[in-house]
Amino acid sequence: MDNNNAALDAVFFALSDGTRREVLRRLANGPASVSELSQPFRMALPSLLKHLGALERAGVVATRKRGRTRTCWLRPAVLRVAEQWLEGLRQSPAPGFD
Repeated sequence: MDNNNAALDAVFFALSDGTRREVLRRLANGPASVSELSQPFRMALPSLLKHLGALERAGVVATRKRGRTRTCWLRPAVLRVAEQWLEGLRQSPAPGFD
C-alpha cells in the first residue's frame, strides 16, 4: 500500500470537497456542459471552474471545448487508485476493535 503516490493524493484531494463530489455525481449520469454543471450551485462561474480544474488535474474529469461550449465527462477508471488503496486497508489484519 503506497502512501506516497501523487495520483492517489490528487484523487483524494478531488474527493475532499462536497462541491467536487456533487459534480462527479452529476457526471456519473453522463457528460454535461460547464453551464449545466453550474446550475445547482450558488457560486460564481470562476469558483466552479476552480473545482473543475482540480478534478481535471486529478484526472477524474476530462473536458473538451467546442466553440463556446466546454463539455465535461467522468473518467471513472482513474478512481481505481483510491479504491485499491482503500481495499488494502480493508484487507489489513485488525486488532479486533471494530
